[in-house]
Amino acid sequence: MIMRRPPRDSNAPLPPPGDEAVAAKPSRKPVLSLKARALSYLARREYSRTELRRKLVPFADADDPEALDRVLDSLEQERWLSNERFAQSIVHRRASRMGTTRIVNELKQHQVDADTVTALATQLRETELARARAVWQKKFGEVATTPEARAKQMRFLASRGFSRTVISKIVRGTDEYLDDF
Repeated sequence: MIMRRPPRDSNAPLPPPGDEAVAAKPSRKPVLSLKARALSYLARREYSRTELRRKLVPFADADDPEALDRVLDSLEQERWLSNERFAQSIVHRRASRMGTTRIVNELKQHQVDADTVTALATQLRETELARARAVWQKKFGEVATTPEARAKQMRFLASRGFSRTVISKIVRGTDEYLDDF
């Protein structure tokens, strides 16, 4: 025997799309405050002030536009939010695969202050040759013999953000021990 639903009243409102029982239930999740939402983001990873602000703007109260700035100031005073820590985390995550130029551009994109960027760029330039050599060794492992292969290696290292001088030293295959002194 086939069971059929009774016909629907044509004057009744349409149910919401999807599962009717689930769609009709109100959400049980509590509404998070700006600070709680910010701490939730910061618990997962470091954010710059600008990036966190961008993520929180949709949840900010339109009647009190300064509330978001007060929350961010409070988080910085309590040391939950730090642009320096964010910059260090970017460097730590990217340094083994990326060159100084690319990392510095990413830090500038996140609006990290210029003094921090300059200090980190100096630190990264000191190790750029060794980092580029490790990336090149993992990808290619041998000095290119043809101009096409050399160009391919140079493009690869340039796309990773390594400087031209470092790229030329690696692609030429100069003695790696002489370069370090």
